Amino acid sequence: MAKKSKKDQAGETALVTSREGVSARILDVSRGVYADIVKKMRKPSLRFPIRALTNVKYDPKTGYFEIRGKMATRTLSYNTVKTFAQSMRLLATTKKDLLDKNDIAGKREIYYNSKSWGECRFDEQPESDTLLDDMEAMLAVNREQLGYIPEERGGDVTGPLTVIDQNPATGEEIRINCAKLGTGAWSIPARVEHLKFECQAKFILVIETSSLFQRLVHHRYYETAKCVLISMSGVPTRACRRFIRRLADDRKLPVLVFTDGDPYGYCNIYRTLKVGSGQAAHINKFFCVPQAHYLGVTPQDIKDYNLEDATHPLEEVDIKRAKDALKNDPFIRHHKEWQDALNQMLTMGVRVEQQAFAKHGLNFVLENYLPDKLKKGKFLP
Repeated sequence: MAKKSKKDQAGETALVTSREGVSARILDVSRGVYADIVKKMRKPSLRFPIRALTNVKYDPKTGYFEIRGKMATRTLSYNTVKTFAQSMRLLATTKKDLLDKNDIAGKREIYYNSKSWGECRFDEQPESDTLLDDMEAMLAVNREQLGYIPEERGGDVTGPLTVIDQNPATGEEIRINCAKLGTGAWSIPARVEHLKFECQAKFILVIETSSLFQRLVHHRYYETAKCVLISMSGVPTRACRRFIRRLADDRKLPVLVFTDGDPYGYCNIYRTLKVGSGQAAHINKFFCVPQAHYLGVTPQDIKDYNLEDATHPLEEVDIKRAKDALKNDPFIRHHKEWQDALNQMLTMGVRVEQQAFAKHGLNFVLENYLPDKLKKGKFLP
């Protein structure tokens, strides 16, 4: 498990600033633009960290991708006048309509809201999405703090956990017992900073696919293993990652991750959960789970559990993704265990899904595979 600095420990349970603090940052940017134009008589500029894997570093002591110092500058000119105007209007809308009113908006709503902005409206949503990401990086906060909520679901949770939420209108405390939801599960909300936890679990088991999650819920595996089960349904959303991080930190719980055995499961889903991404390096500190370890499915599991006839050939995209990770991914390049696993997969030429264990019986994964793995306690970093 990565050792945390005092600075990280102080900042990991609460994000950087209040609504008032975020508003103040927007005002600072606006005043800078005003000063450039009126006082310094020069073209105003906005500076953003470059959001890419080439501008991050991985330090196992911190446990996540950190952004380097490369910056991009957007200076007002003939060619950038529309984008610059859109950036300023987006900042103004965020402060006036969301932060000052304590309101929320989806990214799609902001795209359509811009249709009333005259000549600086967005023609396509990718334009507004990109500028929103730039604004997030420039202000060094996350979209949720700005009032923007994700379109996708946050993830599902069940097990011996009570989540203490609140009524947004009255502030009244609401207690959700995640073990008392029958055959269902509790959905992680878009904002999770205010949540509190009571938990009797020994660890958190994070699962890629909804179908396997539902099987474990149906058979109440969380009672047998005394764990909290969380479904990611693919690459985990920011809310899902933040929820796992907050729960793990708050209750000091180990986190184990169970995905398909393919480059996407390893290098996109798991890697993003554990150390973050290049695109979000400016906020990875809060949206990654450095204490996570990888339970499976590994290439070696194919041999150990006789799954050779339940695999699928690697496709071109799989091979490219694996080779690219071996060459360029700072996390993979740091851990020989992951290099060995990816090279073994490339040598075998196959990938394997979580559901492949059904070859040995529909409940083999919960009756045999998971108990075996937990008993051995050997997980990839």
